[in-house]
Amino acid sequence: MKVCAFTGHRFLTDDFDRELLKRVTENLAKNGVKKFLCGMAVGFDMESAKAVLEIKKKYGLALVACLPCAEQSANFSEKNKKLYNEILSRCDETVVLEPCYVAGCMYKRDRYLVENSDVLVCFLRRNSGGTYYTVNYARKMNKKIIEI
Repeated sequence: MKVCAFTGHRFLTDDFDRELLKRVTENLAKNGVKKFLCGMAVGFDMESAKAVLEIKKKYGLALVACLPCAEQSANFSEKNKKLYNEILSRCDETVVLEPCYVAGCMYKRDRYLVENSDVLVCFLRRNSGGTYYTVNYARKMNKKIIEI
C-alpha cells in the first residue's frame, strides 16, 4: 500500500472520532503509505487532510488535493473557504478534474480517488450519497477499505 484516499460525509455525526482518524493515518504512514489523496469537501475530507498535515514532515508524506472542479469552494461558508485555502496551500499537488462545475464531476472525483489509491479510509454512516457511491466503487475495484 503506497497511496491512500479518503472519503466521508460532509456532516460529521457525534460518533466521528478525530483521534481514531489520526491514529489510522499515522499507522498507514508507518506501514509505507507515502501519498494521501483528499477530495477536499467540507467535513471528513478536510479533517483527513488536517490529520495528514499534522504528520506530513515526520514521515515525508505527500498530500494531493483532488478537486472535482476548479470552483469547488464557491458555495462554502467563509470559515470553510479559509480552511480549504489553507489546506490547499499546503498540498504537494493539486489535481483538477473539470475546469468548472458540470453534472457528474463529483462522481468523477470519487472514481479518481479510488482508481489512484491502494487503500480507502472512509467515514460511512448512510447508504446513499457520494461516500456510499465511492465505497461501493472501491469494493468493486477490490480496494482495501478501512472504516472509521
